[in-house]
Amino acid sequence: MFPALLMAALAATPVGMPPVVDTHIDAPSLQVREWKDLLNTTDRDFDAPAATKGGLKVGFMSIYTSPTQDEQGTANASAHQQIDAMEALAYRAPDRFVVLRSARDYDPNDKRIALTFGMENAAPIGDRLDLLKVFRDRGVSYITLAHSANNRLADSSYAVDRKWNGLSPFGKQVVDSMNRLGIMVDVSHVSDQAALQAIALSRAPVIASHSAFRHFTPGFERNVSDEIAKAIAAKGGVVQVTFGTQFVNRKDALGLRDYFIELKKFKDGVVADLAAGRKPPKTEAEFDREWDAVHPYSPATVREVADHIVYGIGLIGADHIGIGSDFDGVGEALPTDLRTVADYPKLANELRRRGISDADIAKVMGDNLLRVWRQVDQLRSE
Repeated sequence: MFPALLMAALAATPVGMPPVVDTHIDAPSLQVREWKDLLNTTDRDFDAPAATKGGLKVGFMSIYTSPTQDEQGTANASAHQQIDAMEALAYRAPDRFVVLRSARDYDPNDKRIALTFGMENAAPIGDRLDLLKVFRDRGVSYITLAHSANNRLADSSYAVDRKWNGLSPFGKQVVDSMNRLGIMVDVSHVSDQAALQAIALSRAPVIASHSAFRHFTPGFERNVSDEIAKAIAAKGGVVQVTFGTQFVNRKDALGLRDYFIELKKFKDGVVADLAAGRKPPKTEAEFDREWDAVHPYSPATVREVADHIVYGIGLIGADHIGIGSDFDGVGEALPTDLRTVADYPKLANELRRRGISDADIAKVMGDNLLRVWRQVDQLRSE
């Protein structure tokens, strides 16, 4: 077989599998931290052979920066480094990958795996609206307004204390600017108030790039409530269901909620110790290790992820549900049978087993997100 034909065969979608659009793959930060040859099989959740096997058509590479990087002023440089890392992957194998800068660059007939970007936490823009266009031009197609702590834009769902009671004045400006630039507004991770305010303010459809349904995890604000899901759908947007056990499993979700409560107490204690001239009893890394040792993850399966998707279809319709896996972002906290990008067919098969039609499965696995991405891009004015 000629090389070009061989590459097309390798990139072909598995038989019976619709093209997959996954809005949340955390490969970039791992690649910057420790380079691996993602063109070949690795121990990561995402690499080229696994993506081909699973039928990945468009992977939104998550450009994640932490609250600590925000405080230290290093988030902007980190974001650019992560984009560089994924561009380098595509440039090394232009017959296997293509980088998309916007929805208008997407070609459904291109057999290559498309890579584009979602910014998880708006920290890289600091307090500069002009940087939104810089990142849009580099291919950032959505921005998660906040992450695990309140920031300049919005309150986080994980924060024990809320700073803005939703969006900040700057956050409202950012939502408006994102609409003008054709960047999707992402309300995963933010507080309920921030999410509802962002949805109401946005002139374009809004997404939750990687969230499960709070119906299964009452008391866990990180997952979307029915109210928020309905508001997203009413705006024409999509809820992209995530795979991590900390989101789909009730025990793990409440454990993650409790972790942030206890972490705040620990940090407050460290501040008090330092103010009194005492050495804190442990580091934050030691706190995390001790927490993880007594809070093991539950053995969730693909069935629990499917539960959330089927519930979402019943709540807001098959036109408003998608997938945002969080592969490479949650470590070992993944379902036992949904471990890498090669495993998307298992989810499609489980949905088919539940009686979901092939047409609706195709919507969930990618068509819905492509529709919203195009709509947001078409509404941009600069």
